[in-house]
Amino acid sequence: MTALSRVNDPEIKRPITELGMVDAVDIAPGDGGSVVTVKALLTVAGCPLKDTITRDVTAAVTALDGVTGVEVELGVMSAEQRSGLHETLRGGQAQREIPFAQPGSLTKVYAIASGKGGVGKSSVTVNLALALAKAGRKVGVVDADIYGHSVPAMLGVADSRPTQVDDLIMPVPTASGVSVISIGMLKPRRDQVVAWRGPMLDRALVQMLADVYWGDLDVLLLDLPPGTGDVAISLGQHLPGAEVVVVTTPQEAAAEVAERAGTMASMMHQRVVGVVENMSYLPCPHCAEEGKEHQLEIFGSGGGERVAATLSQRFGYDVPLLGRIPLDVSLREGGDVGKPIVESDPTAPAATALSSIGERLDGRGRGLAGLQLGLTPTNKF
Repeated sequence: MTALSRVNDPEIKRPITELGMVDAVDIAPGDGGSVVTVKALLTVAGCPLKDTITRDVTAAVTALDGVTGVEVELGVMSAEQRSGLHETLRGGQAQREIPFAQPGSLTKVYAIASGKGGVGKSSVTVNLALALAKAGRKVGVVDADIYGHSVPAMLGVADSRPTQVDDLIMPVPTASGVSVISIGMLKPRRDQVVAWRGPMLDRALVQMLADVYWGDLDVLLLDLPPGTGDVAISLGQHLPGAEVVVVTTPQEAAAEVAERAGTMASMMHQRVVGVVENMSYLPCPHCAEEGKEHQLEIFGSGGGERVAATLSQRFGYDVPLLGRIPLDVSLREGGDVGKPIVESDPTAPAATALSSIGERLDGRGRGLAGLQLGLTPTNKF
């Protein structure tokens, strides 16, 4: 049982012994040692990671002295056992409570926003998630772009479906260790169109925050839809302590609308922690062959600096330019095949820039700005 306590459920990320998933252990004599049979209980019959559980249990028990054989028998939890698991995961908390909005939450929540579509906001989100995960952080991603959900495909889990334990949803784990949830994973078909209005959008956001078991995260990233619509407003209401990163491109038109996205965050009493300029320039391939550096500013220049300066002046605190990400074919290719550039080509210029931005975010202190302290004012006499 001590060995099995080191086996974590691949979705819940907690020991299977703690979750009540070990039903029985039988030890029988065998040739030169003992044969151990472990009966493990899956949360649901169609658990997508049952092979992982079998492999990890087998490896943990095989490593023990005197064990010559291991057999793993998989069963399924009863309704009563699932209810007990549900209570364990909830920790006695009330239903529909967003853990990241609680005063005691230590999770850094970053909302990745943009004024308009097409600036590479989702690419920035998934690569920042991987950069933070590579730094040893436990990272979750909420694909809050309800209409244009592209994060699962970029992380290589487009066809995956989350496991549901009663009314609690497990986020989908990726090979990089990042957990993700998206409305695209909850649709019956991948090609189904989401055509919802305000109340449904708010409900979807709350479900992905409150009904999903995220565990203890260091960082939660939310990929917001572009603009200043319903989801941005709902985020401000449900997660007032979230901090916002604004993504723009260099040209004037993109910078102007990016300023609006930052202003919207401030209106919802959220702090804008920085600006990311994507598609900043194209490193000239001909000059690179000659050992020279020459940047082709295809979309102009200065957009990121302008947004950062304008928001700093408007808010009265420093909003830095976190980084400039160059145009890179590998960045686009990685998103298409589900292997983000930070993981697939970490030495590429775009990957280096994204990793640097991740380091700046990771190095920020928690601070008390915008943190809900759970205090209630009393009447003055």
